Amino acid sequence: MRAIVGLWRWRGNPLCRRSDRREAWLALGAMILVVVLAPLAGWLGASAAHQALMKNVEEQKRVRHQVWAVAESVQDRAPLDSDPESAAQQPDRRHVVAHWAGPDGSSHKNTVTTRHGVQPGERFRIWTDDDGMVMPRPMSPQTASSYAALAGLAIGAGAAGAMEAGRRLTMRQLLRRRYAVWDAEWARIGPDWGRTGSNN
Repeated sequence: MRAIVGLWRWRGNPLCRRSDRREAWLALGAMILVVVLAPLAGWLGASAAHQALMKNVEEQKRVRHQVWAVAESVQDRAPLDSDPESAAQQPDRRHVVAHWAGPDGSSHKNTVTTRHGVQPGERFRIWTDDDGMVMPRPMSPQTASSYAALAGLAIGAGAAGAMEAGRRLTMRQLLRRRYAVWDAEWARIGPDWGRTGSNN
């Protein structure tokens, strides 16, 4: 930002070097790119991710079905953490041996995990695919929108970081070129330094 202010302040100053103007224009261009292109990239990325995730949501809703299962036996799952406070905060997860009929009418029996307080003989709902195999709950549209927003933020931040990295690399090249010019000038006038006006 200081380089941009300097570009305006030094626009007619004869002491302003061409490299100073280049640095200022580079900073101005990078700022415009970050302000315009980074949000645009984030919005496009979020839109693409949202479309893909919503297709996934529709596909999951199409192939996953909620069916009734009957619990045969229930076994509480011991928490992995031995800390009683953190264990109390964990959801009540239970292994339930249950049987159910798939969407095609086939009979199934397996161990499923549930967070409900199911007792033997009780009915509870599970999600299955077309073949009656247990599946996770379909993704909700709200979850898909949240994931898409996070993807957009990550893409926008990545684009801004890439543009800033490009600006810094270009600045480094400009500085190397400036130092090379200084070295050449010093090599030219260095041997005569301090001898101006002498007769030797």
